Amino acid sequence: MNLWFNGIAIFVLLIISAFFSGSETALTGASKAILRSLTDKGSNGAKKALQLREQNEKLIGSLLLGNNLINILAAALATNFLTQYYQEGGVVIATVIMTLLILIFSEVLPKTYAITNPETAASKVAHLVNFFVIVFAPIVTAIRSVVRAILWTVGIKIDPNQKVLAADEIAGTIALHHSEGSVEKDARDRLLGALDLGDRAVDEIMMHRSQIEMIDADSPPDEILSQCLNSPYTRLPIFQKDPENVIGILHAKDLLKEVDKLVRGNNPGLKNLENLDILSIIMKPYFVPDTTTLDEQMQQFLKRKSHFALVVDEYGTLRGLITLEDILEEIVGQIADEHDLPQEQLLQSSDGSLIVDGNMSIRDLNREKDWQLPDDEANTIAGLVIHEAQTIPIVGQVFSFNGFRYEVVSKEKNRLTQIKVKKL
Repeated sequence: MNLWFNGIAIFVLLIISAFFSGSETALTGASKAILRSLTDKGSNGAKKALQLREQNEKLIGSLLLGNNLINILAAALATNFLTQYYQEGGVVIATVIMTLLILIFSEVLPKTYAITNPETAASKVAHLVNFFVIVFAPIVTAIRSVVRAILWTVGIKIDPNQKVLAADEIAGTIALHHSEGSVEKDARDRLLGALDLGDRAVDEIMMHRSQIEMIDADSPPDEILSQCLNSPYTRLPIFQKDPENVIGILHAKDLLKEVDKLVRGNNPGLKNLENLDILSIIMKPYFVPDTTTLDEQMQQFLKRKSHFALVVDEYGTLRGLITLEDILEEIVGQIADEHDLPQEQLLQSSDGSLIVDGNMSIRDLNREKDWQLPDDEANTIAGLVIHEAQTIPIVGQVFSFNGFRYEVVSKEKNRLTQIKVKKL
């Protein structure tokens, strides 16, 4: 009778231990996104699992407490029973047998199932686990206080509200799946590009003021018309007297409508182009600070139904321009149409190195070649070389840093136009 009682009791305790072990793995390993999806489909178990994940410290504490209590009780029963027959040797026998039983049936087996079906398992056990969390709450709270006090004495502070940022978690998951081959490079770049929009400012991707094509408002109408026709851009800033004094933005469609009205209006004729008043058709310029994040700027573009903004610094000085297309290119890569000028920013050299356009952004080069060049102090390759050199290099000068070799191939005045880059 005693044998059957102890055997059944230990069997039941092992099942309970397996429940605690599997529940811990399932609830901590389940994807919040999938649980949220199951919740939206009406799963009460998934909803409860999400609630438990929000109190992670209590959840882990309760499961560990329950698991340890059950394992100790099972080991004590086995030891007490076997010592009656084998005296001191019963302790050794009980230790070996219970270690194997707990390891196989209460740890490896339930955890293996839970880790292969985490969301399903978490949904099934959530309500029962919640019961134990409530029951063990006073003990777990006391244990947490003792643990924090001990950690505090050695200078370690625990912030209960500290969580891994969702964006960082998603980025890590994407990188992991890419390394395993389940996510293609292009898909990875698009996903990570979208996640980075909130951390990057417009001055990192804007077109620099030195590259902006502008129209002088005082130019003759025929010159303005010719410049617009020859330009690859549909929107051009208009300045008056000084390029810093941008007074508006000219859209090619607005110019075309005005020209059509003058040429084919009430008194048709090409001579009417002399009466073209460029100031009457320009749009009010939209200025944004250079510290605006890309995510915020994209929202502003959509809200204002505008695709074009001029970037200024804290002193109001023009620094560059940014468009909605520039932001989208950070997600999907280069967007080109039939009017865009061809730009070869990367050329393969015969010695295995790359000839890089000095204006190419470090981020674009990293994405293209899967490199990890730092972009904290500079946005372009030319800027990176100048920053590291602490001077304006001359043609032919060579530098080595960050595991790469850089050689200045060509320059225009103080601007590095081409740089040869080779991985060491």
